Amino acid sequence: MKHLLPLLGLLLPLGVAAQTTTPHPLTARDLQQLRDVKDAHFSPDGQWVTYVVSQADTAADKGNADVWMARYDGTRNLRVTTSPDNETAPRFSPDGLYLSFLSSRGEGEEGHAQLWLLNRNGGEAEKVTKLKGSVSDYVWAPDGKRLALIIRDADPDSLTAVQKARKKTPPVIVVDRFQFKQDVDGYLNKQRQHLYVFDVTARKLSKLTSGVYDEFAPSWSPDGKQLVFVSKRGDDPDRHDNFDLYAIDATPGAQARQLTSTDVADSAPSNWSGRPVWSPDGKQIAFVEGAPKDQLVYGLHQLAVIPATGGTPKLLTSGLDRNTLKPQWSKDGKSIYFLLEDDRAQVLARVPASGGKVERVLDGKRDISEFEVGPKGQVVVVNSEPLQPKEVFGFEKKDLRPLSKQNDAWLKTVQLGAVEPIQANSKDGTLVSGFLVKPVGYQAGQKYPTVLRIHGGPVSQFAYSFAPEWQVLAGHGYAVVASNPRGSSGRGLEYCRAIYADWGNKDSEDALSVVDYAVQQGIADPARLGVGGWSYGGILTDHLIARDKRFKAATSGAGIANVLAGYGTDQYIRDYETELGTPWEHTDVWMRISYPFFHAGQISTPTLFLCGEKDFNVPLLNTEQMYQALQSLKVPTQLIIYPGQFHGISKPSYVKDRYDRYLAWYDKYLKASGATAGGQ
Repeated sequence: MKHLLPLLGLLLPLGVAAQTTTPHPLTARDLQQLRDVKDAHFSPDGQWVTYVVSQADTAADKGNADVWMARYDGTRNLRVTTSPDNETAPRFSPDGLYLSFLSSRGEGEEGHAQLWLLNRNGGEAEKVTKLKGSVSDYVWAPDGKRLALIIRDADPDSLTAVQKARKKTPPVIVVDRFQFKQDVDGYLNKQRQHLYVFDVTARKLSKLTSGVYDEFAPSWSPDGKQLVFVSKRGDDPDRHDNFDLYAIDATPGAQARQLTSTDVADSAPSNWSGRPVWSPDGKQIAFVEGAPKDQLVYGLHQLAVIPATGGTPKLLTSGLDRNTLKPQWSKDGKSIYFLLEDDRAQVLARVPASGGKVERVLDGKRDISEFEVGPKGQVVVVNSEPLQPKEVFGFEKKDLRPLSKQNDAWLKTVQLGAVEPIQANSKDGTLVSGFLVKPVGYQAGQKYPTVLRIHGGPVSQFAYSFAPEWQVLAGHGYAVVASNPRGSSGRGLEYCRAIYADWGNKDSEDALSVVDYAVQQGIADPARLGVGGWSYGGILTDHLIARDKRFKAATSGAGIANVLAGYGTDQYIRDYETELGTPWEHTDVWMRISYPFFHAGQISTPTLFLCGEKDFNVPLLNTEQMYQALQSLKVPTQLIIYPGQFHGISKPSYVKDRYDRYLAWYDKYLKASGATAGGQ
């Protein structure tokens, strides 16, 4: 059983123990000591902030997440949980009596999370749900006596532990859904997730919703009588992405009431949206409204408010041409705070609840991933910058004050490459933003082997945040250029939509423009250029090596070059049919964006292909096809398959292996005899 150290007042050292040794260029092994910080929340009195710290457990070869607490005045940091299991989603109860969290410890499998409560008056944490399914989300009621839970059903097709021990044959898989695959979840069956209310005193669970759909992101009304939540309903939810807001009385037998009825996604469960939130007086609900369905992920996500009884939403950021996310009301209800995505940045902003001018509260070259407004109007943010990994900061009087300090000691042990924001003109004159990372030990006037890295998405962006991959390359003697080509977010709707049904065309030219910039600056050696990326970064890598001969080495991870092979084998059926049409009706479109596979004969770049064995997002078969094509062409290539891994590689030894293979592949083809590698 895990001991809960804050009750003992135990103060633990942060990060790597203080060292007096000379800092060294960052390596893949160093990244196993890097701590990821997220999910910061205030205590009811505003004196403490709880958060989650994740780090590689190299002995067990898995990730480990624990709950921590920091005094808001910055004087103390306490580690709450210490077991090898993951503890996530820590929250204080509104009455301050409990600290809650989710954990699958004792369940025998990851992802089978239950709710745990720690009584702050003393004692050990108690597992208060013992479900066959798992808790995926929860929120405390204002009275501190109840919680709203989103509970995922037990998988009807999975074997029990007893059945596995008896080596029972798994049941056959029966598929009858339009979308029948999802990364990590695998083949989709009748398993759903629904809304429940849990009585803390009675330890009683009551179900509020049911049906062949899922509920997400519940939020309590200020009086504790109602819940607003998000759901995608209709005749067949698999065939659309039209999420709507619903309200329901927090009593068994109550019927949900639909609040929004537009044909766009309202507070869709993604990183963009965040939870819908009630105004302090309970009269309005703020949420993030998605784009029209034909714009898919390329469309803008805008801050909106709606009467709590339903009606027509009012957009508060309609003239902004930038994405907004994660709204929260000010304590007086007069304004709404939110995160604003801009060119390479994500900052804290607010707007009057009645509409008006958007104010950037915490601006600058930074990436704020989370924030919370405290009980006294104070704010905490999770902030990262190019040379600063994510940490929790207090924000008041326009100043940031460090609270978590998890990576301070670690940063003293490593040398990092300087990161410079850059802009370059694409072939058609479009201005493209990006970054240039100089190798550790950089000397002016010297040309370096240089790697172009491409982000996934494609609707995302390289931001003013700490990028471990860049620093591993810089520590190994490479300059790095990173591009936000068209298709990236942060630059408005038209910039993002420019690649709609036209992948690999304009964005290839944009990606090459930052390479040209690095060459013109005398930093990149044009004879020693590499390229690589993961997911859409792998897709665009394949386009670049099929369209351009300048790259001497490439690493393509979890990409797809023959998009025809994606239809029916991955999770994007709705996106494909909306953006591209069906392959039998719009074959020309599918062939155009499958350019790399059908022009593989033009590829001469030695390419390392990598993918997770169980990836249902961009399945392994797509990577295998390109590997096979280059083998047929006798172009130097290699295929790396990570057993048991999904679209994201998470096992620590595999994460390190991937970085080491990148370096070895680039070294083989880019570090010619006599070439200088700064920092080595």
